[in-house]
Order: sequence, then C-alpha cells, then structure tokens
Amino acid sequence: MHRKNLLTDGSAALGLPVRMVVLTTIGMIGMYVILNAVLSAPLVPGTIYATADNGSFTLSGGQGDSPLLRVQVLDSEDVPVEGANVVLWCPSRQKAVGGVTGPEGIFEATLTNISLPAGKNEGYIAVRVMQEGYMDYSDEFFVKVRSG
Repeated sequence: MHRKNLLTDGSAALGLPVRMVVLTTIGMIGMYVILNAVLSAPLVPGTIYATADNGSFTLSGGQGDSPLLRVQVLDSEDVPVEGANVVLWCPSRQKAVGGVTGPEGIFEATLTNISLPAGKNEGYIAVRVMQEGYMDYSDEFFVKVRSG
C-alpha cells in the first residue's frame, strides 16, 4: 500500500471550497427558516373584559323585553376594543342577540320577549366576548334580572 503525504498531496482539498460554500448556504437557509418560524409565532393573547351600563333590571311578570343594554369591551389597560364580537343570552338561555363593538368598544342591544328560568324569581343575562389577539371573555352573571 502506498502512503500519501497529506501535507503535500493536494487531491484531498479538491472541491473542498465548493462543499464549504454549499454547506454554509444550506445552513444559512435552515437558520433563516427556524428564525422566521420563531419570530412569526403568535404572541401571548391579551385579556379583555366587558362592562354593562345597567347592572340589573326587573321584568314585569318574569317576562318581556330588556332595556337597552350598553356593553363596553375594554382591554387590560382599559382601552376600548373595536371589532369585538359580543353575544348576550337571556336568563333562560333560549334567546340570544349578538353584534360587533364600534370604535369606542361599545355594543348596544335589547333582548326581546325574554323570560326567567322556570320556577325562578331571578336570573342573569350571560355575555361572551371574542376578538382575535385576545382570550375569550365570558360572564354567566353579567346582568341580574328580577321578576317584579
């Protein structure tokens, strides 16, 4: 077997620069893909909540229409959230009304022909608020409804 001197034999280095460039390019593309995936991952969603201008009202005989309910949706820094989807359910959960908040984060609605749950003298209007970039907000005891 014939031994080659690695210091004087140039055949081992043939094509080495091309291989280094190709591997470096592939590595850079891989790094770009990984960084792009990490940087474009969604951030932690913010929190929102809703308030009503009317904390309670009375239904004559336990059924009828609600007054105009003005719901405002705010973020954790009390900034109004525009474009949030709001759904309100009557106390018996048989009827609902929904809509989208405006520039001041306000949605207004009236629940028509609602009733309290059977055998109850009081109940609650429930709310659910949904907006992209925020965690959904729900409150089963949003507005108190009494029979009067």
